[in-house]
Amino acid sequence: MGLVSVFWEILSKPTIGDVLSELLIFIAPMWAAVIVGVLVGWAWKPKWANLGREIFMDSSASSSESASTGFGSLSNLNFMKLQLPSCFSWSSDDGVQKDSFPLSPTLHSNCSSSEGGKENLCFVTDEDLGYLFKLAEEKDGGPAWIHMMDKSTPTMAYQAWQRDLDTGPTQYRSRTVFDDATPEMVRDFFWDDEFRAKSKWDEMLLSAETLGSSTTDGTMVVHWARKFPFFCSDREYLIGRRIWASGRTYYCVTKGVPYPSVPRKNKPRRVDLYFSSWRIRAVESRNGDGRLSACEVLLFHHENMGIPWEIAKLGVKLGMWGTVRRIDPGLREYQKEKASGASLSHCASMAHINTEVTTDYLIFLESHDNNSLELETNNSSEKPSGKNSIPKLVVVGGAIAVACVLDRGLLTKAVIFGVARRFAKIGRRL
Repeated sequence: MGLVSVFWEILSKPTIGDVLSELLIFIAPMWAAVIVGVLVGWAWKPKWANLGREIFMDSSASSSESASTGFGSLSNLNFMKLQLPSCFSWSSDDGVQKDSFPLSPTLHSNCSSSEGGKENLCFVTDEDLGYLFKLAEEKDGGPAWIHMMDKSTPTMAYQAWQRDLDTGPTQYRSRTVFDDATPEMVRDFFWDDEFRAKSKWDEMLLSAETLGSSTTDGTMVVHWARKFPFFCSDREYLIGRRIWASGRTYYCVTKGVPYPSVPRKNKPRRVDLYFSSWRIRAVESRNGDGRLSACEVLLFHHENMGIPWEIAKLGVKLGMWGTVRRIDPGLREYQKEKASGASLSHCASMAHINTEVTTDYLIFLESHDNNSLELETNNSSEKPSGKNSIPKLVVVGGAIAVACVLDRGLLTKAVIFGVARRFAKIGRRL
């Protein structure tokens, strides 16, 4: 109604000249914001964000990579530094990302070689398990989680939380309960890249390739390419992953890792900070019959996709449920395929190779002082000082322009317009 009243007031001017001049005064700033937003979004190299580092520039193919193996997640991916251990990299002054992978001790874990024997798979260690266990038990010492949403379908319940650290990206925690599903089936489902690509339940996945795997402890290194909106290049991920089992509770760690045999390229842009890990276990059904016929997935996730922090945070908040609700149909299709006798893919078969741990050992890891993880958290890319460092008109203009061409993926039209509406409300109050 406010917008209608403004237009009515303008149209009530006594002369055509007055009407036109008022319309120009009213519309010109909006169009200027749209044009600036389009230019900024297209170039994707904003200088106005005061981030201190040009974290939005694509990495140069000539960027140097550290060959040290260690506790790696991907660099600057503090966007979802959701309680997942990762390697980290810094952006140099010229905008080129340079990876730094600090060495970290391995607890109760031996490095294993890939099937090809070319590279050791020492990326995912018991330190990662200890960190995930602390997160799951809410004993990691981080700030309190803030509730985001509570959604459900007839066969799935979903809750999500977020929190911000002094440095790094927003961290996310979610709890999903799938009815009539076993922990083993859900474990295989999330590990099965072949089915993920075939069924398209993950619409952003362009390709997935296994680079190395160990039949000793189940460690894998996979290469993902993911589709991103038109205004920035697609992204690639080098992900190390491994599963530990304590009875029928599974701790599944996936994180960004260094892999020297895959050189960095200009496109797709490499994501150098990524951590996404689950605790999967059987829980009581929601119908209250007392049977452990449901499966709970507690997820911790963070990454730095190279998108401005504020836009990324709003995009995740508004687009999260639309992405998550596609998982349940994918899982049900997977259950039917396995029930029909379909054979396991290589990735799914690797999910059956778990490292057995006891509850006592998990408690020991919980009490272990994990300095490497603390270093990663503290040394990850800094957030901009101040929560509103991005000019609001630029955000609104860029959001509207992007919304006109986007219709799928995490930053959907609804998400983009949601961002625009939110900043527009803020602008009216100023």
